[in-house]
Amino acid sequence: MKCTLEVCVDSVQSALEAQKAKAERIELCSNLIIGGTSPGKALFQQVRYYTDLEIRVLLRPRFGDFCYDKYELAQMREEAEMYRELGADAIVTGILCPDGTLNVEQMQGLIKAAHGLEFTLHRAFDMCRDAFMALEQAVELGIGTILTSGQKNSAWEGRKLLKELAEKSEGRVEILAGAGITPDVIGKLVSYTKITAYHMSGKVVKNSAMEFRRTGVNMGIPGFSEYEIWQTDAEKIREAAEVLKGVCKDD
Repeated sequence: MKCTLEVCVDSVQSALEAQKAKAERIELCSNLIIGGTSPGKALFQQVRYYTDLEIRVLLRPRFGDFCYDKYELAQMREEAEMYRELGADAIVTGILCPDGTLNVEQMQGLIKAAHGLEFTLHRAFDMCRDAFMALEQAVELGIGTILTSGQKNSAWEGRKLLKELAEKSEGRVEILAGAGITPDVIGKLVSYTKITAYHMSGKVVKNSAMEFRRTGVNMGIPGFSEYEIWQTDAEKIREAAEVLKGVCKDD
């Protein structure tokens, strides 16, 4: 049975931690703290230089919903072309219509811009009106992977839908379970859903190197500390990989 553990990273150091844990695949983004946005060219090139990991690149121009204007779509098409030329292994993205359906036409435009790169439909899927309709549309588009929490805040909460999606996909598309994935959760989810592909960040919160600290001033979202760094931890990834390997072997 094929098992996959994908690590979501937004820095070179996190990518190095994923490689240290012998991960095979990463999703590269920026700003993971807000759910991830498109990474910059320099970040991609640094990760490509320092690791030999399979790199799937997130295309998401901003925080918020997945309904984009013409300028954002143009940006996403240019990024798809750029990352294909830079040597990305796959694109991770999703676009919705205002009515909550998958925007098939605009997704086709991105797939065309990527000229044959593999595609993952990301958690825009979890905001779709009809998960099963979106599943069939993804298959028709030739998308290889759907990243989903089962339309809940965590994969464990969404386990019922995840199981149904895995059954209805019939191997036509990889169902990649994400959100709240830990070693303990992986074991239970494999048993319940039979899904063997998982997506996690394995993050720890590290203290800033700053000694002088200005209090009462926020550079971004209020409530988030300016002096905490989110980073992937190799031990967390290694532990999850061992659990996944073990339960897959048992099955």
